[in-house]
Amino acid sequence: MKKLIIPSKLSEGDTIAFISISSGRAGDEDMLPRYLLGKRRFEKIFKVRVVETPNALKGSQYLYEHPEKRAEDLMWALKNDFIKGIICNLGGDDSYRVLPYIDSQVIHDNPKVFMGFSDIATWMAVFAYAGVRAYYGPSVLTPLAQPGKLDEYTEEAIRRTLFSNEIIGEIKPAEKTTDIDWNTTYTIKDGEKEVQYERFPDNDEIEDLKDVIPWTLGTGYKVLQGSGKVRGHVIAVCGGPLWQIMGTKFFPSPDIWEDSIIALEHGSVYGSKLAGLHELRAFAAAGAFDKAKAIITGPLDEDNEETILQVICKEVHRPDMVILENVDYIHRTPMTILPTGALMEIDCDAPRINILESGVL
Repeated sequence: MKKLIIPSKLSEGDTIAFISISSGRAGDEDMLPRYLLGKRRFEKIFKVRVVETPNALKGSQYLYEHPEKRAEDLMWALKNDFIKGIICNLGGDDSYRVLPYIDSQVIHDNPKVFMGFSDIATWMAVFAYAGVRAYYGPSVLTPLAQPGKLDEYTEEAIRRTLFSNEIIGEIKPAEKTTDIDWNTTYTIKDGEKEVQYERFPDNDEIEDLKDVIPWTLGTGYKVLQGSGKVRGHVIAVCGGPLWQIMGTKFFPSPDIWEDSIIALEHGSVYGSKLAGLHELRAFAAAGAFDKAKAIITGPLDEDNEETILQVICKEVHRPDMVILENVDYIHRTPMTILPTGALMEIDCDAPRINILESGVL
């Protein structure tokens, strides 16, 4: 793929903009306390200043009705020199509606750290089209504002990918994982009684160690097929969002797919194995898998393993392609960060993942 412009690293004292480029849930009444926790947590842990983009907290209804305002927010954050980085409040499902209102030249001319996941995969493609690296990783409402405290795995990924210009190195599998929890209260048993607590109270605290999170021990990486070592530039794909922009100028071009390691968040769409198969076939028809070096994905059940092997081996005819699952960049906690275009190496025999360059300059 063409060489992308790499943004400068973040530093203590920087001003970071939080943006609602997809869903506007951060500004909804029930979600605002969680957002505020994520904001003060990020400020205190990383010693930065956070500002909201002008429309970030106007709520989901307003931002659904005004995709042009979401575009204005991105342009505002990029053009303002005092903003050093941009983090998305949440994913969503309709970033494609913002695309007619953006100026990709502004992205190119103002390279800054831009991070998020899920529907934000659309923006990974947009930034690549503009020639700038973006970062598939944590958003504000999750996991930055996860209940309890910010986990060490996610914090360390942010520090070494965004706040350091050293080579990122090994991406180890998380020792423990947990599902995203959107509940606003938690309960503690006190003798015979159960006492309910607010999860996101209006105070200055950034953690609540009474809020015990149900972690599950990690199982490490799993090689679904392939052997030896393979290298390629990483590109993050959350199937649904990128499916929506197929046919647009922003959908990744053949040179991006060639020699890539595709971080594919795949599953049975809306619980339908057939829909998941159709999603993979759409990317196969677009040529995504033809010259890619490998696929990494999250944990797959037997149905999804069967589906991805069917498409890659029998339909794309790539039984040679490495497929590594259970990588921690998906819709669960904790999360690592995948810098678009960064050189990644997969060692199937270990198994191990290394990113062989820095995330930022």
